[in-house]
Amino acid sequence: MSWTFGSVAIVGAGAVGLYYGARLAEAGGDVRFLLRSDYDAVQADGIRLESVAGDLHLEKVQAFRTPEEIGPVDLVIIAWKATSNHLLAEVLPPLLHADTQVMTLQNGLGNCERIAEIAGAERVLGALCFVCLNRLSPGLVSHTAGGRISVGEYVNDGGGRAEEIARRFIEAKVPADAAASLAEAQWKKLVWNIPFNGLAIAEGGVTTDVLLQTPGVEDEIRALMTEVVAAGRAQELVLEDALIDFNIERTRPMGPYRPSSMIDYVEGREVEYEAIWAEPLRRAQAAGVEVPHMERLAERIRERIGLEI
Repeated sequence: MSWTFGSVAIVGAGAVGLYYGARLAEAGGDVRFLLRSDYDAVQADGIRLESVAGDLHLEKVQAFRTPEEIGPVDLVIIAWKATSNHLLAEVLPPLLHADTQVMTLQNGLGNCERIAEIAGAERVLGALCFVCLNRLSPGLVSHTAGGRISVGEYVNDGGGRAEEIARRFIEAKVPADAAASLAEAQWKKLVWNIPFNGLAIAEGGVTTDVLLQTPGVEDEIRALMTEVVAAGRAQELVLEDALIDFNIERTRPMGPYRPSSMIDYVEGREVEYEAIWAEPLRRAQAAGVEVPHMERLAERIRERIGLEI
């Protein structure tokens, strides 16, 4: 049985939520944004995207302060940081009807499991966003590279949910595909996120170009990527060695890019340590993979953010 969706709720109005939500809305979708700090600015001036894929000013935005005001929708997109997942039990239930699907755009591992505890595993999808975004001010997002989104089902029941969501993003001029294996797609993204987000913090809050230009750091990036690939393979996922060169070479043209975790660190916000580093590390160790570089990076990050073991 195929599935389609009409109404969408965007939960988490940072750079990712604003960007992808605005693209869906511009394409004619019934998109409702749950906003808190950005509410007044978006009500006054809409959402603005400064984008390599074409600038956009979404003047009329369906903005709400509470999930109860939004009400049940067909698709909930979780776009806030994993550090806000303790709020899921409060925010999700008012948005659900009998057939509502919930898709997380969050980085790292463990997010689908948290959503499944509330909504049921059969409702859950995950999407990986391969994009360079920064929120410059309330309602204003800079999009400097990438944009592709890969959608996968937490429990693949053959209902075509991932394919339908990907199709709708493509209609909104966002490159998209349906991933055959969500777990594999998640680990492939960790090949980039673990070293670049992590070392950007561990090195004191630096951009990706500084990482690649600092003597010895590219070697450390490659060592970390090699361990992530090995950890994924130990879980019977297909991760190719070519991912290492691919991810490094696609990062060089980004210039002084500020990874999202580095921004959180330098601006004094909570870092997504658990989802991006701790949970992958636990799964690697449980699979019997030796990951000394991942262990050392996790230790350096904990020291930087003042997190005790």
